[in-house]
Amino acid sequence: MMKIVVAMLHILVLTSCAPRQAERQAATQPAPAGTQSSAPIEEDGNQVVGQTIYVPIYSHIYTRDKGRVINLAATLSIRNTDAGNPIRINSARYYDTNGALVRDYMKAPLRLGPMASTDFVVAEDDTSGGAGANFIVEWGAGVEVTAPVVEAVMISTASQQGISFVSAGRVIKGRAPPAPGK
Repeated sequence: MMKIVVAMLHILVLTSCAPRQAERQAATQPAPAGTQSSAPIEEDGNQVVGQTIYVPIYSHIYTRDKGRVINLAATLSIRNTDAGNPIRINSARYYDTNGALVRDYMKAPLRLGPMASTDFVVAEDDTSGGAGANFIVEWGAGVEVTAPVVEAVMISTASQQGISFVSAGRVIKGRAPPAPGK
């Protein structure tokens, strides 16, 4: 009886530690959301407001010294905070520590409905960005809207230890609506 229990425990441990292929495939795809749409969206010339936002990303962090690291999964979250108007996400580009483009997460602009959100994931085993990686997110809208919340959540649960933290986006360029009468 004891041998059966021990064997079952070994199987349980081994299967819980195995990487999940579906998770790895989904990690580089934007999350599906019913409020996202590929419906016609305003052209760049019709965007009266918008911003370029820098979001720090940490693909790993150091422990004790530079020789010991903890890999992190990162989720970039973009949330439309306007209750009445959509916004257009024009790009979400991922850069490495040296400023080189690693990956453009969007093939085409994305319409994000009122109060909707979308996200992009950098897998835990993807260390191509390095400790100084970042996303550059560009958005715009055809009417004055409230600015979206753009932030990243980094997480790891390796070795019976959990770590997570949030990195807020910072506006590095903005486009304001024209002054009245102009």
